[in-house]
Amino acid sequence: MKLLWLNAGLLLPLDKGGKLRTWHIMRHLAARHEITYLAFAEPAQTAADRDGMREVSARLETVPRTDAAKGTWRFYADAARYVVDPVPYAVAKYRSAAYRARLEQLLAAGRFDAVVCDFLPPVVNLPQRLPCPSILFTHNVEAEIWRRHADNAGNAVSRRLLAQQWQRMLRFEREALARFDLVLAVSDADRQTFERLYPNSLKAPVHVVQTGVDTSFFTPHASTPDRAHLVFTGSMDWLPNEDGVVYFCREILPLIRAQEPTATFSIVGRSPTPAVRRLAAEHGVEVTGRVDDVRPHIARGAVYVVPLRIGGGTRLKIFEAMSMAKAVVSTAIGAEGLPVTPGRDVIIADEPERFAAGVVRLIRDRPARQAVEQAARRLVVERYDWSAVATDFEDAVEGAAAAGRGTPDAGAEDGPTRADESERRAIA
Repeated sequence: MKLLWLNAGLLLPLDKGGKLRTWHIMRHLAARHEITYLAFAEPAQTAADRDGMREVSARLETVPRTDAAKGTWRFYADAARYVVDPVPYAVAKYRSAAYRARLEQLLAAGRFDAVVCDFLPPVVNLPQRLPCPSILFTHNVEAEIWRRHADNAGNAVSRRLLAQQWQRMLRFEREALARFDLVLAVSDADRQTFERLYPNSLKAPVHVVQTGVDTSFFTPHASTPDRAHLVFTGSMDWLPNEDGVVYFCREILPLIRAQEPTATFSIVGRSPTPAVRRLAAEHGVEVTGRVDDVRPHIARGAVYVVPLRIGGGTRLKIFEAMSMAKAVVSTAIGAEGLPVTPGRDVIIADEPERFAAGVVRLIRDRPARQAVEQAARRLVVERYDWSAVATDFEDAVEGAAAAGRGTPDAGAEDGPTRADESERRAIA
């Protein structure tokens, strides 16, 4: 197949869950299909990041884009425009005549079997009519994230502004889903939410591509964890993560320390916001910022915590911790959409008291913690390695492309079939 893959940015560096998910899937696809990748070029991108994209795409196309610096006249002009823009801010800020023009040029020049729109932002630049089937790869139900933002807002003004963005996202997401020949979700929970929110907007049933993990990279560590050390990893400029760690430090960590006074907590991840950085001033709380490798930090923890109150999609961070044989304590939202069994492979607790009790029990009861650790590792190794997930994604895209060409096996001439690939490997 020839695929045109649309995204807001490059996948490298691999510092966000959505980037990781797409990277592993594209790496599988790129071995057998030709992918043209179109994205914005950000000022911080390096030549190494651009070169690295060759591993997952045959052709990289970028369009320049810069956000207005805070405090400048352009920043305030953009802010004023977004207040009245009917398109939600999270999408509208990616509206670009240059991106739209380059996309139309690519569509006119290349005979693509399908267009894959990764996340919602590229949809704002998508032409109304496309010459080939279109696929929307959703990593979240975006409207649900904004609804949860509004529900957890700290004051009336914030709640009103976030509720406005929620309503705009609800409308935009509904209209977007109606445009695509195939919608891919990352969990059964997201599929059910799409079908509940937009029952008349879907051309076909939503196909679920489960979350995966690189089980050969995230492996159990030989070192002994610090007895009462807790760890959270994630992009710390994403509001659900910021809200989660602030909530944990304010509401849950004091309850843990009432029983385990030596408990410490590491917040590991890129671009911590000012609210997150301030947490480092508290005793026993570490904010690392970006790290080259999260595995030593995860390995150091006795318990991995996911205290999220906002979010959607699935949390790759949980599967990474499970793959390293770590006991995870999470809120229901934190583990939402993951095929885990509470009490066996993960501990689920929503109220601060129950969450703290779950953490303390795992710290003190080593056999109980080891049972959870072993079950967690076994689950992801047996069922959720990326190779199986990417194959399911490929099958779904090939089906949509073939349906668009009107023949069930029209993709055979575009590249080797799985039978051909198996034969080649056997010969090698």
